[in-house]
Amino acid sequence: MGAVEELSKEAITEPRELGFPLIPEVEQKVIIDDPGAKGSWIQRVPVVRGIVRMFSAPVIEEIRLLESGEWPPYTEQGTRLRVNERRAKNGFYAPAFQGAPTTTRQAEILNTALIAAPTGVEGVAAGRDVLSQTAISKDPFTDYNSTPRRITSTNVLVVGDVGAGKSAYTKTVYVIRPLILRHRRAVVFDKKTEKGEGEYSSIVREFKGDHIRFRMDGDGVIFNIMDPAISGVNDDGLNNQLVYLNTIPALIREGNGPDEWERKALRLGYRTMMRNFEGSRTPTTADLHDLLGVIDPADASLAGMSAATLERLHEAGISMRFCFNELLETYGSIFDGETSKDVRLNKTLTSFDISQLPDTGPAIPMVMGLANLWLLGTVRRPEYRGIRTNVINEEAGHILGGPLAVQQRSNIKLSRGLGLSNIYNIHKGATDVPAGSPGMAVIEEAQTVHIFRQDKPEAAQWCVRTFGLNPESVNDIMVLRNGHHLLKSGADAPEVEIEHVRSTWEVEMTDTDSALRETDSAYADVA
Repeated sequence: MGAVEELSKEAITEPRELGFPLIPEVEQKVIIDDPGAKGSWIQRVPVVRGIVRMFSAPVIEEIRLLESGEWPPYTEQGTRLRVNERRAKNGFYAPAFQGAPTTTRQAEILNTALIAAPTGVEGVAAGRDVLSQTAISKDPFTDYNSTPRRITSTNVLVVGDVGAGKSAYTKTVYVIRPLILRHRRAVVFDKKTEKGEGEYSSIVREFKGDHIRFRMDGDGVIFNIMDPAISGVNDDGLNNQLVYLNTIPALIREGNGPDEWERKALRLGYRTMMRNFEGSRTPTTADLHDLLGVIDPADASLAGMSAATLERLHEAGISMRFCFNELLETYGSIFDGETSKDVRLNKTLTSFDISQLPDTGPAIPMVMGLANLWLLGTVRRPEYRGIRTNVINEEAGHILGGPLAVQQRSNIKLSRGLGLSNIYNIHKGATDVPAGSPGMAVIEEAQTVHIFRQDKPEAAQWCVRTFGLNPESVNDIMVLRNGHHLLKSGADAPEVEIEHVRSTWEVEMTDTDSALRETDSAYADVA
């Protein structure tokens, strides 16, 4: 045992000899080695001679602190020594310490491993983690192609109240920033009107993209339902064009879809039309209309049918003709004729501007569904392959909350194989998409989810239940600031709060309604 020296704060002039920080205003009683004590040769050098002792780890056998109750780390029991035994014995290495675990959520900030960028550094810059202030990167294609794979679906859901910031985030992270990368493209279904055009129009002009406008007054483009680009086969092995035709009666008749007789009449008319125009011009919706209700008894599928059966098929076909007649009379400026030459996909940014179409009726969901099928057929062509495309579905409730959700669900796997990432923007999942509907299946498959503020408790609870969030996140979702959101990426990763950070130019390009900006926040947006 070494000699005991009682030292006060004033008596210690070289604290490095003791190896621990002094505690102010507290008298300390320290036991240290004397020159004859057991230890390294450095420790046996007398203090008065050796400045070298300051480089040695101290040998401290006992410390008593009279008032503060604090202790230096060298006296903690169970510390783990360095692996090199010889050097440790000679005093070259101090013990290595392990941090104490904690169950307090806020204490995660003390652990740099836990607060590292939860998304990695690859992909598109998306904002800043509020907890750790680390940069966040997010890109479905990067996550899908990473090793190990972070997500298994490239579908993205953005949900939040009007004014929470989801639209500005979508424009910045899923449109503007990816377009500066090689082999990237964006296609937007632009629903919100801004000064007589879609809110993405200024971005489209900035990137010299294609602005495809749909209007009811005949001044817009025509989209042919019979366009051969949409006649491919979906994930269920069905003809996309025929599946789409079956949704039209449901949209015209407000949810009352065709029965088995009407579906048969549609198939008969469609097959006859395709035969009649084979090797000729592209048929149109009007050509199909004229053949509905025309029953050919010589059709192989009608062999052995009675006259009563054929008459009933005729009546079902006439019912379908009435539906398509209403479509052509009311929305003929959009669907009557061959597809306009302006409908193309040869720019890095393409906008389907549906902002001037009526909110009620079938026009918006029909255009969105038809354009999605056209996009799937177009990117199959060799000249369009190899480019990864973000498809922005603003006001996605129009397609996820109705009959077209079946089509969306059937084409999900095809989208992934063709390099498409579908980004769906909705306001409130519980009201925009009915529970148990095909649209909910599309939402539940999304493995990248951005949750902006939801003021209503039931809307916040829907997010927690649907995406498996921490139950405590309900209150967090209800008080998120503009431009802040919870990011849920992958099935097992916990949600993190993200602050969207934009440049001055990006703010100018993405904030499209200054009249509704909050005066107390530098970040506000109409989503």
